[in-house]
Amino acid sequence: MRAFTYERASSVEAAAAAAVSNEQAKFIAGGTNLLDLMKLDIERPTHLIDVNGVGMDKIEATPEGGLRIGALVRNTDLAAHETVRRDYGLLSRALLAGASGQLRNRATTAGNLLQRTRCPYFYDPHQPCNKRQPGSGCSAIGGFTRQHAVVGTSGACIATHPSDMAVAMRALDAIVETVRGDGSRRSIPIADFHRLPGDAPHIETSLQHGEIIRAVVLPPPVGGKHIYRKVRDRASYAFALVSVGAVIHPDGTGRIAVGGVAHKPWRMESADRELANGAKATACVLMADARPEEGNRFKIKLVERTLGAVISEAGD
Repeated sequence: MRAFTYERASSVEAAAAAAVSNEQAKFIAGGTNLLDLMKLDIERPTHLIDVNGVGMDKIEATPEGGLRIGALVRNTDLAAHETVRRDYGLLSRALLAGASGQLRNRATTAGNLLQRTRCPYFYDPHQPCNKRQPGSGCSAIGGFTRQHAVVGTSGACIATHPSDMAVAMRALDAIVETVRGDGSRRSIPIADFHRLPGDAPHIETSLQHGEIIRAVVLPPPVGGKHIYRKVRDRASYAFALVSVGAVIHPDGTGRIAVGGVAHKPWRMESADRELANGAKATACVLMADARPEEGNRFKIKLVERTLGAVISEAGD
């Protein structure tokens, strides 16, 4: 691990200002992803800004009837929260599927959204990777691609986003609230928060340098049956080959977001409108622009089958 300096921020505004003044600064809270990447010499911050003492750890009702989740709320507390379990069951289920209890006890809401890909080529400093070293190439293309993206890819990157929670947030139309280095605030729809790789896969979100997440806001509950189904190579806390987060109403309408298939949680409102027509029709829209590699072509059919299982469960 390389040497770095460290400070504890006194407020969210102070944290953002400190990050703006240091191009190589990183925020740290739970550290469940960042510290691993630092040990592997993939992340190389020269300065860490500890934000654990700035608040942002509450779950509160909004005046509109939704829920405001502080950036530092731990995954365990969020999954167990009474309102989340009652009104946003999809989110609770996704969090419980995402990691062991020990990790959930440390991992934060903001950190979960910001975790980086688990592509093995990204994690190997000896392999070219445009996400790790822009312009060096993508070793995954033509390599071992079982875990990789099939839709929304580019010639520069076929990595997937690993978060289960983000899939649920996308289905629920969450809003990400942030603070910029100058103290100004903005709200980013979750649909616009994560980026597709294009020719700059190292730029993973729409955050500006120094901008920090302060909360995630859920709109009022949408009702329906909430289901999260995750297909993985082993039952115990592996990353998804394919996951489906769904809110399905008795009339067959609803919302679908898919994980494990793209650089971001994958949702198309046009696919939502096909739910009443069944899994095949919905999957055809979701995967219409898929460009799989030979090693992950099976994911296209797996999406359809997982959707079928979700739709069947919703009808029980």
